[in-house]
Amino acid sequence: MHNRWHPDLKPLAEVDVDEEVRLETEDGLAGQLTRESTHADVGRLNLGLGHPLTGPLSVRGAEPGDVLEVQFLEYETADFGTTAVIPGFGYLADLFPDPYLVKWEIDGGVARAAELPGVAVAEETFAGVVGTAPSPALMEEFRAREEALRERGQAVADSLPDAAVPSTAADGLRTIPPRETGGNLDVRQLVAGSRLWLPVAVQGALFSVGDLHFAQGDGEVCGTAIEVAGAVTLRFALHKSPAARTRFPSYETPARPGRRSFATTGIPVEAGMDLNAAAREALLEMIAHLERTYGFARPAAYALCSAVVDLRVSEVVDVPYPLVSALLPLDIFSS
Repeated sequence: MHNRWHPDLKPLAEVDVDEEVRLETEDGLAGQLTRESTHADVGRLNLGLGHPLTGPLSVRGAEPGDVLEVQFLEYETADFGTTAVIPGFGYLADLFPDPYLVKWEIDGGVARAAELPGVAVAEETFAGVVGTAPSPALMEEFRAREEALRERGQAVADSLPDAAVPSTAADGLRTIPPRETGGNLDVRQLVAGSRLWLPVAVQGALFSVGDLHFAQGDGEVCGTAIEVAGAVTLRFALHKSPAARTRFPSYETPARPGRRSFATTGIPVEAGMDLNAAAREALLEMIAHLERTYGFARPAAYALCSAVVDLRVSEVVDVPYPLVSALLPLDIFSS
């Protein structure tokens, strides 16, 4: 387990492309909340311990400049999960200053909680955090960029080096925000059967995953989903030095739930917590994808986006960046 992004972390294992790998994960709050926990315990969380990730895995043959394709095959979850309203965290933190805890019992693919009588939430498990390691140069670029946002008065996650696991990664990057190399994407469409494309910045890619969510609404507005421990089975493919790739992670959904779609993402890395900027980035990435993949003229691609592409607010709470997805339904190309 580790809870910082760092290029010098020792790989857990080396794996081949096309090799199935099953990784067990802790919940995103590092097991600090249990069936015995109270509302008050939420106010005592050590947030520096999130998110414990499993990895990194070194993918044989992966080199800087490549693109790593992650194929999510299967998820398993524990029979208990939590949703916490954490003081000072969340989209409406100013209106909900007190700690609150919803404790979910999971059985038969459904989650139920005494705090929400009459509610049964069906399983749509996905990994909230998934990414590759930044290079030393990228790590410093990301750190400087986020420090500049802090100086402009934007909310940025504190480094909290004393909570780093392992301690040798204390100078690494927090897992709170998403970035170009992935991270806390909180894209609820990354269910079993989906695929995700991530840039490779270091030898072996150094892939890590964690923060499973049994279910989550788009936006993850209070800052937590139904947080669970569990396991994910996945497989990798490798695209060697592709001529074109999206700036931010992109993904493809399975037919379940809804239509099979390809999606680009937008992360407002220059603007901070600006949903308009995130939506603009996602849309520009989609237009570029339509141009290079299908040969459409740029204004035609723009018009197609207006006709069929869905903009989805994937998360609004992972300071200092929200994330917007632009989903292109693939069945429009079937004829």
